[in-house]
Amino acid sequence: MNGELTRDSLLIPAFLPRRVLRTGRAKPVFHRVFPMAQKLSDYFRDGEYLALKGTLDQSITGLAIDSRRVVPGTLFFALPGLRADGAMFIDEAMSRGAVAVVVQNMPAHPPGKITFIQVADARAALALAARRYYRFPDREMNVVGVTGTNGKTTITYLVKHLLNGDQPVGLLGTISYDLGGRTVPSFRTTPESLDIFGLMAQMRDAGCRTAVMEVSSHGIDQKRVAGLQFSAAVFTNLTRDHLDYHKTLESYFAVKTRLFTGATGTPPKVAVVNLDDPYGKRLAAKIAAEVPESRLVTYGESSRADVRAEDVALNFKNTTFRLVWPGGTMTVDSPLIGRYNVSNLLGAIATAWGLGRDPTVILSRLRGFKGVPGRMERVDEGQPCHVLVDYAHTDDALRNALGMLRAITPGRLLVVFGCGGNRDRTKRPLMTRAVQEYADFAVATADNPRTEALAQIFEDMRGGVTAPEKITWIDDRRRAISLALDLAKPGDCLLIAGKGHETSQEFADTVFPFDDRQVARELIGMKASKN
Repeated sequence: MNGELTRDSLLIPAFLPRRVLRTGRAKPVFHRVFPMAQKLSDYFRDGEYLALKGTLDQSITGLAIDSRRVVPGTLFFALPGLRADGAMFIDEAMSRGAVAVVVQNMPAHPPGKITFIQVADARAALALAARRYYRFPDREMNVVGVTGTNGKTTITYLVKHLLNGDQPVGLLGTISYDLGGRTVPSFRTTPESLDIFGLMAQMRDAGCRTAVMEVSSHGIDQKRVAGLQFSAAVFTNLTRDHLDYHKTLESYFAVKTRLFTGATGTPPKVAVVNLDDPYGKRLAAKIAAEVPESRLVTYGESSRADVRAEDVALNFKNTTFRLVWPGGTMTVDSPLIGRYNVSNLLGAIATAWGLGRDPTVILSRLRGFKGVPGRMERVDEGQPCHVLVDYAHTDDALRNALGMLRAITPGRLLVVFGCGGNRDRTKRPLMTRAVQEYADFAVATADNPRTEALAQIFEDMRGGVTAPEKITWIDDRRRAISLALDLAKPGDCLLIAGKGHETSQEFADTVFPFDDRQVARELIGMKASKN
């Protein structure tokens, strides 16, 4: 679930920076920039704003984008939004003690007691100011950004695991934020720039010299990674998703491309691209022709890839293949199952190699990789069938997951799946069609309906039905999982798809605890006790 923290959330203190003793000597440049109290003039220079009402010779205590988190001395950024404009909350920010406000549209009669700074793009200005406020943490770490429709979470986990040697590796992603000294729950795949730089500052102070992060298309488009200096950027693939936001696949691809061309700031030093993906081929050609300052590293099963897999062998226990790269070859025995996990592992290896690591050294750590929560995660309570939980929530992800399981399942392939509410409706029949193409039987149920009627979601999904005798419809997700377990026989495989690592389910304005893995374990135990 990707959402924002509520006003009274108990998680808010977890994201506030802790006082951490630096292990290294403070850099003299910091003392030159901020000799005493920080001032507005430290964050806004000539040419970086359109108009100024008030003075930049104003001391500030911090930055905020949420008026509820303003304290005396705060610089408040009134960001435009899809649901509400930050300008609506300027009065509240002032009442809480804001001393300055950044706006895109200067008020006709701005109050005289605080400073107003008008900028062309408030989100870009926020990213620039946040990077300066937290003393450029990206300059002291190798930052790896991973973007694409599928595979981002797995690749970030793999890169973190393979590079996690003498120094801790930080992580920002869909499941959690690992800050080096502590791990906190994720509230958004790619946070706002103010949070990104603040979290990276905590990583730096905890001794991290590498940070790996998922970079969503929303994060790129909304300037959350503007100005962030990437040592490496990874492109996994591009398939139909988020078209409620981007409208077309071409627009979606164009946004992803910005991460590699320098449109977010500067191009990455290393661009790692999946050559097996059609959009990856296009991106690789574009980088080679237009971004000479980036070192292009390609990966895949294509014979043209720099880092590639040959002789792939798949089963339920492990995956083996021969790894080939410009420096040599070796046999890889991976605990991850599925052909798309071969691609994910190649992406991680290509990234590490592009950053100067030796594959023969880093792959010695692969055996200790425990997998990714909710990504083809096994549920094993001694039942005679295979039960797996996965985050697949697009038609392409379902085809990849089910196609892989179909190839290694001796019995029948069963699926529990649903479609999220208030999201792209056009992908719903495509997801159903993908399930019907591969599964012997499917149970369609609720995913996260949110504020949308489940009946409407089911109606959209029914547009993809090709074999009505191979699918049933059950509103309650727990009952759906229970039915699928009842149907499963020895040798069969049940995939519970869509929610993966998520531990809650959204109905209307209410969030209920619900974890597919926990529910499956409970039901398996209950059924076993009755036999």
